[in-house]
Order: sequence, then C-alpha cells, then structure tokens
Amino acid sequence: TQKMAELLGLGDKCREGASGASALAGSCLADNRLNLDVYPDGCCRFLQLFKGRRGEVVQVEFLRLSSNDHLLGTTLGILPHLKHLKSLVLKGGHARDEFGSCQHGSLTKLPPNIGNLRCLTHLDLSFNNLSTLPSCILHLPSLRVLLVSHNSLVALPEDFGSLSKLTFFSAMKNQLKDLPQSIGELAVLQDLYLSENALEFLPEEVGNLHNCTELDLSGNCLSSIPDSLNLKSLRRLHLHSNLLVTVPASLASLPNLSRLDLQNNCLRAVPPEIQTLPFVHLRGNPLGETEPSQQADESSARRLRRLFLTSGEDSFSVTSEGCKVVLACGIHFYFPPGAASHPLRIYFRTLAPDPQWVKLRHHDVLLSGVLELQPHGVKFQQEVQIRMPYASPQTLHQREVVVRTFSGQSWSDLRTRVEQKRKSKKHVAHCSVLHFSWFLVVSRLVQNECKVPTEGTLLFSSVDPNIKVTFPPGVTEETRSVKLQVLPVSAEEMEEITADAGCRASPLLCLSQDSLMDFLRPVRIQLPLPPGVTGLNLDRSRLHLLHGDLEGQTWDDITSQVVLEFTHLYAVFEVTHFSWYWLWYTTKTYIGGIAKKVYERLRMYQVNFIALQRKKDPEQVLLQCVPKHKVDPVLKKLQDRYRGPEPSDMVEMFEGEQFFAAFERGISIDMDRPDCVDGRLSFIFYSHLKNMKEIYVTSPVDRKGQAVKGQVSFYRGAIPESIPEDASRRRKGPDSLWLATLPIKLPRLKPRWGENPGPLNGFSFPPLNLGNAETGYLTQANLLSIARRVGADWQTIGLNLGLTYHQIERIGYNNREDLDKQILDMLFSWAQQNSEDPDCVSKLITAMKVSGRQDIADEVETIIDLGRQKYRESIRRVGLEQESSTEDSAIAMM
Repeated sequence: TQKMAELLGLGDKCREGASGASALAGSCLADNRLNLDVYPDGCCRFLQLFKGRRGEVVQVEFLRLSSNDHLLGTTLGILPHLKHLKSLVLKGGHARDEFGSCQHGSLTKLPPNIGNLRCLTHLDLSFNNLSTLPSCILHLPSLRVLLVSHNSLVALPEDFGSLSKLTFFSAMKNQLKDLPQSIGELAVLQDLYLSENALEFLPEEVGNLHNCTELDLSGNCLSSIPDSLNLKSLRRLHLHSNLLVTVPASLASLPNLSRLDLQNNCLRAVPPEIQTLPFVHLRGNPLGETEPSQQADESSARRLRRLFLTSGEDSFSVTSEGCKVVLACGIHFYFPPGAASHPLRIYFRTLAPDPQWVKLRHHDVLLSGVLELQPHGVKFQQEVQIRMPYASPQTLHQREVVVRTFSGQSWSDLRTRVEQKRKSKKHVAHCSVLHFSWFLVVSRLVQNECKVPTEGTLLFSSVDPNIKVTFPPGVTEETRSVKLQVLPVSAEEMEEITADAGCRASPLLCLSQDSLMDFLRPVRIQLPLPPGVTGLNLDRSRLHLLHGDLEGQTWDDITSQVVLEFTHLYAVFEVTHFSWYWLWYTTKTYIGGIAKKVYERLRMYQVNFIALQRKKDPEQVLLQCVPKHKVDPVLKKLQDRYRGPEPSDMVEMFEGEQFFAAFERGISIDMDRPDCVDGRLSFIFYSHLKNMKEIYVTSPVDRKGQAVKGQVSFYRGAIPESIPEDASRRRKGPDSLWLATLPIKLPRLKPRWGENPGPLNGFSFPPLNLGNAETGYLTQANLLSIARRVGADWQTIGLNLGLTYHQIERIGYNNREDLDKQILDMLFSWAQQNSEDPDCVSKLITAMKVSGRQDIADEVETIIDLGRQKYRESIRRVGLEQESSTEDSAIAMM
C-alpha cells in the first residue's frame, strides 16, 4: 500500500470525519477526493452528494468506497460520469464475520462503460467475488496499477497484455491455474504478485518482463521454472511453498537479485551456484534425500492406522508407519509416516488451567483446558498435526484464536488455522508441532508483525488501518521483529467508566519488539484522533498522549515530551523505544490515574453467582460463576432440574482470577476434596469456560430431621494489585474479600450410611474391587460413597448401566418405601455382574454423564486418577518401572 501511494503520488491524505453530506462536500470535495469507505453507509452518502452537488462530484479524482455496502450496485451506475477519476478503490474486507475473518465484498462485475474512464490510473478491486476479470478493465488506456487480490479468479483474459501501461499488478489469493501468453507484453510492469493461487506452470513469455523488479509466485503448484526467466532487473523472487523439484542455474547470474526464496519445496538438489548465494533461502526442502517409490507411499497411506481412544485410556503407541488418533474429548492427532523414527509411547492428559503457570497476557481469553503430551522434548522427524476443540467465543471481531504452547520456561503462540464443523458447529483449532509439551487455545487481540530491516519498512494495523508505524532507513543495524496490537475503546465504554460524556480516547496501541536496544532513528507513529474530534474542532489543551508500561500499571502524560503533529483525522509523533500509547481528549487534569482505572476496567468481566439445588435431591448443590450476558440462558437451561434463589448482584472479575465458595450456617462439605482449601471450594474464573461445580452438602448429625437454612458465600482468593478500588465490593471487618452470599435451604438432611444402620438391616455388601491395579480400583467403600449422591436418579442411572427395565422394577418393588436400599441394590447388583469386566469403571463414568450426573462422574474419575497415581508410585518405589520399560522396548523391537 505504501508503494501504491508512491506510484500515484498520493502520499498520506486525510480521510473525512464530519457527518452529513454538506460537511463531506465542504471538506472533501475541495481536494477532489472522496474517502467514503470508512463509513458503513458510504454509498448512501455518495448518492446524496451526487444528487445535491453533482457539479462538484463529477470533478472528483480520487474515490474510495466499500464493496460491502448494500447500495454498491446503484453507485456503480454513476461512476462513469466521473470523467476526471484517477484512482478508484472498491474493496471489500471492511466487515468481519463471526469468526473474525474479512467478509468479501458483493462486487461480481463492473458496468461496461467503466472502460470510458480514460484518466483512471489506479484501480483496487481486492476482497470481492470476481470470478472473471471484467472486460471493461482492458479498455482503460491509462491504467498503471491494478489490484484484484482475494477474489475467485480462475483465469486472466487472453488479451490481458493490452494493458500496456501497467506497472503494478496483484492477483494473490485467487484460483488462477495458468497465465495468458500475452502477459509477456506488459513491457513496463515492475511488480507482479501472484502468490497463493493454483498455478502449475509459467508461460515462456514471462521472460519478456524485462522491467520486473519483484515477482511473487509463492504458494502455488509449480514444479519447474522456465529457463526464460532471465530477468535482469529482478531484485526479489519469491518461490517458496511450491512443488519445485528443480530450478534453473541461470537464476544465480541475475545481476540485481537480492532475495531468492525457495523454502518449502521438493528440491532434492540445487545447482551449486545457487546454493552458495548469500541471499537464497532453502529451508524445508529434502536436500540430499533419495526419491521414495510412489508405490511405497500409496501403500503406507492405505495402511495408516486409526485409533479411537475411550475416556479411560491415557496413552497410545506410534510407529514409523504413522497413525491418526482421536481422543474421547474430541482432540485429533495426525502422525504422518516417518514422523516417529522408532516405536514411541505417547502419554496424554487434560488439565484444569492453573493461573500459577498458565499465564494469560492482558486481554487474552482462555478457550480450552490444558492438553499435556509426553514425552517432552522428543523431536519428531515430521510435523505432527493437532486439532483442538475450543469454546465458541462470543465475538472474534478485532481478535484471533491461536494455540499456545508451554516450553517449560515460557509460553509462545503457534501458527494456527481455525474452522467450524458444519454438522456439529464445533470450533476447532489446527496447529503443527515437532515437539510435545503443553497446549491450550486462547483468543488474543489481533497481532500484526513484521521484520524491520536496515532499509526500514511500514507496519499497518489490520484492525484499524488508520494506525501505522513508519520505520525510516537506518532505524536499526540488525533486522529485528516488531509486533503491533490494537485495543479499540468505544465512546460508550469511556462514558460508562469515567462518568464523563466529554471524555474520549483513541484505540490503545501496544507495540513490542524482540530487541532490548532503542531504535537508532525516531519511529513515526500515526494514531487516529479520538471519536468526535477532528483537526477542525481540536482544542490542543485537552489532548493528552499517554505512555504506559508493559503491565499497564502506570500511565504517564508525555504530551510535552514529544512533538505532536495533527492532520484532519490523525495525530503523528515520533519515538525511539516501544511501549503502549494512548491518545486522550478530556478536560481532566490528572489523566494517568484515570487511564489506569479505565484500562483495568476494560479487562474485567461483569459476572453473577448462582447457587441452585437439584429438585429431586436438594443435598446436591450447583455453584456457578456466569458472565452477566449468559445468566438468563444458563438459568433457562437448568430450570427443569434445579431450583434456587435469584442470582447474586453483579460483581467484576479478571480472566483467570481465583475465588472461593464457603458453605456457612450449618452446612458443610467433604473436606477431603482435592479442590477444597481450608474448608472452602476453590474456583478459577474463565469467561468462556464453565466455572461450575456440583457439590453434595451435609449438615451436623445433631440437626438431622430439622430444616436447615444455611448459605454459601463467595470470596476473592486475593485482591489483584491492579484492581480499581470501586470495582471491589467489600465488607467491613475480617471478610474484606467477600463478593456475594446466596441462601441454601435443606428441608431435611439424611444421616450418612453407616451412622445409623437401622434402615439397612438385612442388607449385606459383598467385597468388590472394580477395575484393575494399573488403572485404579473402585472399592466397596467407594461405591457406598457414590450411592450417597445418587438420589432419585437411580432408575435412570441403572438403565444407562445396562440393567433391564424388569430388573429396575424388581429392585424398586423389593425395596419399596426405602430409597436408600433401592440405590444400593441397583448399584451393587450391577457391580457384581460386571466385576470381571476391565472396562466397567469407564462404563460407570459414561452412565453417570448420560444420566446428567456429571458430579458423580467427576468423583469417580478423581478416585481412578488417584489410584493410578498410587500404583505408578508403588511401581517406581520397587524399581519395576525401568525394568518394565526395557521389556516393552525389547518386545517392540522383535
């Protein structure tokens, strides 16, 4: 885009920000420019202007419109009247879909008489739905710059070479399969961008583009390059991510070539004169490898194993033949043939995210649990593909989803592709790795990054293209990596937080780099003025440029330390080091403290707590922390099975903040629970995960038979240092971390089994050990504990366990008027029938989940995990683990 501006002599021009047709005409038409793509109703404004001030509109030379506009069709019919038009931009991509991807515009064709615009030198039709290039384009005699990237073009016209004045052509990200021979007639073409198409070969006539300085053919299906590609003016040639098996040695003799990218091809040999070039990039090629037989490849693909693992399994084996693996939780793996050089046992587990080591960055949103894959550190010979399902984010506008991995020292983001399954509507994140460690899925602010070379460069924000950072030549001695993120702040949010209708702020700009050194020359930053503020009505005494540290803890007013330049819509300043920058417009004096408060409030979520009791078994209590906008749907979903008080008052919490639930006034819980800390249940709030637990509560024995009116209170784990004072609701006294309290009423608490053996006289419990030593046992005591929680759901659970309806009826009749005996009879009858089944524990867990008793399923899984851990520790203590591993390896090698 910077090159476009240079070619056309456009420079940095302001965009119109006033509202109304007359204001637009007064400020824009005077410069013969109309930049209406920044408005959602830009075409409507254009039509109003054309109707009211036609004489001025037809003199316009530069016009920008969004092709996402529903009035685009009507507007196109007027464009041929603009005889003086030099630059026309009809781009899509100004709107985003629910997954955060740019929505292509509605443009599929152009009116034939567009070809009458004899002055038109620049035409941008990117991000549209063109399947063929409109024929009228070939009749534009002055056209020098043509952009049709991100469309659906399958071919270019045979007479495409008639655009004799074309110097710049971009058709990347289309579906082009070949190029017309006439492309060689573009004698003055300097820049040709055809990346990410489906080109299988190039015509020999490409060698006639003698003025071409940059040629991008990356991401195609090219297997060879014609020898005629001997372009003396060529400086940069991009051929990465193709299917090249050979390249002509003549490329090494191009006098001006300074970059040759051949990465990720199928090159097994490269001419020595090319291989020794200092600017050639060859990574990702099988250099030196022998050609495998096609028959062997096809046979290997047919034999690829598919493994479907159940909830009770925690490992699988991978051989050099590769395999596909599907875990019970929906995670998929693809191990290509040759990924593992020898047989390898892979262990996996899913973990609840612990904020002690799952360190989210500011404004990150966690979308999945943590997946751990072992052994750590083993390097695969080929990348292993991982597909992780994740919670559907409420919005991905201005955000992106990435898989994040933990090396044991720090977290880093992987290159990620996301999709939504058509049938299940589930969201899945795809990544590829060479090492196994810990993985999770997060939503982060959109991150734009680039490499800054010695000659400088330009970095735009894809969230707000009005934000740009210009690196001048000589800004650095060594190439460094720079990242840019933008957090938009609406006027409504500012007014709600500051209670000041006149307070406005620009988007928050976050800049970072991989070097600790300051830049050698000032870097130029352009920010849009706050909403409602323009260069026409700007009161400079109210404008403040704030500089924030990397944690957003302090915000300093640096307005007097930099030189601020203003255009009609932008503020421009220069810096030599990177941090966070925020432009404020307000009458307030102490801006730093207010900015810190606003920043922290933007990171917080408004939530409510709910405490519901199961209708059939009031001793089972469901606790959940729910974001404010989800409360009504959650309650509606639970109302058939649960009852309880209204949700708590609204409180505010950070993503990843710890809180506790404490049962009080005569109600208690099992203190041996692993999530119980000092008698209180521990929770971690994640806005897109279920912050929910189901607990079986009890009361003191001396109050059995009486109604119990207790309560559950919620407390912060610790008040975060950065939380605004008015966001923390506090009690006076010792309970300063209190958040909310909800009532719990139990009509009558039953005594524990074993405390009063009267009702169970005549009922015997046979000794049982379900499962096995390696996976963990369920004992008689465990079954008794589980039976206490079943309640009136025993019939549903029994049927899901495989008992017949006749058996359920008989159990109910034999133990009529005694619910306790009905539950025990059902559970132990099933246990005796299945005691020899090695999968009986996983069947029990599945039956509980299908019956809607996730709480019992979680308890069983906790017992099994504990048993498995104890078994492994005992094996390790007696020194059998290494011996067993050695024996397994010996068997694998036989």
